[in-house]
Amino acid sequence: MAEQLLIFEKSREGRGCALMPPCDVPREEIPEVLRRKPAPRLPQVAEVDLSRHYTQLAKRTYGVNDGFYPLGSCTMKYNPKLGDQLAALPGFAGVHPLQPEHTVQGCLQVLAEAERALCEITGMDEMTFQPAAGAHGEYLGLLLMKAFHRSRGDTRRDKILIPDAAHGTNPATAAMGGMQVISIPSDKRGCVDLDALRAAAGEDTAGLMLTNPNTLGLFDENILEITKIVHDAGGLCYYDGANLNPIMGMVRPGDMGFDVIHLNLHKTFSPPHGGGGPGAGAVGCKALLVPFLPLYKAVAAGDGYAFSSPAQSVGSVRSFYGNFLVVVRALGYILTLGAEGIPQAARQAVLSANYLKNRLAQRYDMAHDGVCMHEFVITAARLKKETGVSAMDVAKGLLDQGIHPPTMYFPLIVEEALMVEPTETEARETLDAAAEAFFAVYDQAQTDPESLHRAPVTTPVRRPDEVAAARHPKLRYAFAQE
Repeated sequence: MAEQLLIFEKSREGRGCALMPPCDVPREEIPEVLRRKPAPRLPQVAEVDLSRHYTQLAKRTYGVNDGFYPLGSCTMKYNPKLGDQLAALPGFAGVHPLQPEHTVQGCLQVLAEAERALCEITGMDEMTFQPAAGAHGEYLGLLLMKAFHRSRGDTRRDKILIPDAAHGTNPATAAMGGMQVISIPSDKRGCVDLDALRAAAGEDTAGLMLTNPNTLGLFDENILEITKIVHDAGGLCYYDGANLNPIMGMVRPGDMGFDVIHLNLHKTFSPPHGGGGPGAGAVGCKALLVPFLPLYKAVAAGDGYAFSSPAQSVGSVRSFYGNFLVVVRALGYILTLGAEGIPQAARQAVLSANYLKNRLAQRYDMAHDGVCMHEFVITAARLKKETGVSAMDVAKGLLDQGIHPPTMYFPLIVEEALMVEPTETEARETLDAAAEAFFAVYDQAQTDPESLHRAPVTTPVRRPDEVAAARHPKLRYAFAQE
């Protein structure tokens, strides 16, 4: 395959494709102080070359529309095109955030109905859609917890308890929120060590951040005792909703004892996920935290809807009202599936994960035995010891088999970890094909392990030097005269 040149490398002096219409408004010169001195070094290419360049790049990308995409804890499931159609409706796509409330009643109704549906699913009392992503929602959740404690004059509480199997954003969020992170170890079953939690919880505990099911794909059967321990110590319980997909409609975080939750709408409720595009980290909470929610909530007012701001609001965490079109897609998904379809999707996600786990267990070692929820973790520790083939090598080998690899080296408590999440939208035939791809890599490790150190060999980009890329990243194009 021919090497893909950068657009700057295709530039030729004098070429272009801009055909600007005559200016139909009065010309206004930009003040000298605001003008750049050298002209911007933009690539000069013909329209046909520009079109081909980005078409070629598009063909090299890989997403859920291309094939199996089993990233663990990411829920990379199929995005129904109905959501795109809804988001493209002129009344949604063409709305402006500064329009008067009476001109955007339909949009406010979307926010209000999405809040009502998601509160029912999660067991929360109210919800905001302002956060732009899951980690952003985590940060808001921490702000709500801090505001609650301070409103009571309880300023001693500055410690957040976080299991060692947590998502990496949890300790990062706590640190950004000015909290001290206390790591709680897992027990032999992969769940929270209750004795360690009891020992850590105390008068300085602000709260607990927990994912259930956790990143090992295990539902903690002691969840009611866990939240009770934290509440008895005077702390609050935060639910990381990244793994809600296998339990939605089946069990509610609010009923488990959680006070605040974020939802990755782009994971659980079908809007596109990944690629740096807009997500939504909706945050729901119990009544005790409602007074501190961000500004601008859509509420019923008379015969319509209006924006309202809580009395003790922590303020805004981003401009305006969140990524609105993501909420439109999520609401369309919820209304389409309904009260029967939502739990059916959760059951299917669990079935898919257990089916693939049991197939792969024929050759690979699992971090934990027994039934999993939406995902499971393979440990390639023995494979590496016997053949020298690491989890990284397995992942790279899967690329040559035509599928996207699972999450590598996470959670950190599992040696040589590969975390796999099939999701509910994959057919049995796809899961069988994925299992055969895993088997092919395993057999290759037994017969020709050295070849896997060079994998992938069939992809447009071969195996990069990832250490060098991390330590010496090239973030801008170096022009010849530089």
